[in-house]
Amino acid sequence: MTEPSQPQPNAVSYSRLLDRAMRILGQRDHSRAELARKLQQSPQRAAWAQKKEPEIITEALLEQVLDWCQDSGWLNDERFTERFIQSRSRKGFGSQRVRLELAQKGIDREAIDIAMEETEVDWAACAAQLAERKFGHPLPTEWKEKAKVLRYLQSKGFQTDDIQCVFRNFDD
Repeated sequence: MTEPSQPQPNAVSYSRLLDRAMRILGQRDHSRAELARKLQQSPQRAAWAQKKEPEIITEALLEQVLDWCQDSGWLNDERFTERFIQSRSRKGFGSQRVRLELAQKGIDREAIDIAMEETEVDWAACAAQLAERKFGHPLPTEWKEKAKVLRYLQSKGFQTDDIQCVFRNFDD
């Protein structure tokens, strides 16, 4: 007869994993997928540094901790997405770059689309501010210099329409 599931010698306890999650979430908002990845990597990094065997985190335990964080309001993908969009737009990144980074953080495409529609960020205005900050006012009028501005704004993730608005509004 087998005994009820006893903890494995290297298994992480619920309270210890929850403590790790709370410390991570105390620093900044995270998406659910991002927090799960960090919680899974944490024991491997600690074990590598201490030259020990890594602790084992079961999928069920991980889901239990993530569910608790979500139910308690510590973990909210919608709030994370909204704040992330605002933060990245203030730092001079365009909508394409923000979409890509959100996808990398585990936010699904549908949620990204909804958040981008609901945001009050004026991407064309952000592109204009960034261009003026980098290249000065007035913006260059020669084709060669305009191309530099265009490439710079594209590298920051702005869409072509937003970049064209910068020059269209500048020419007026």
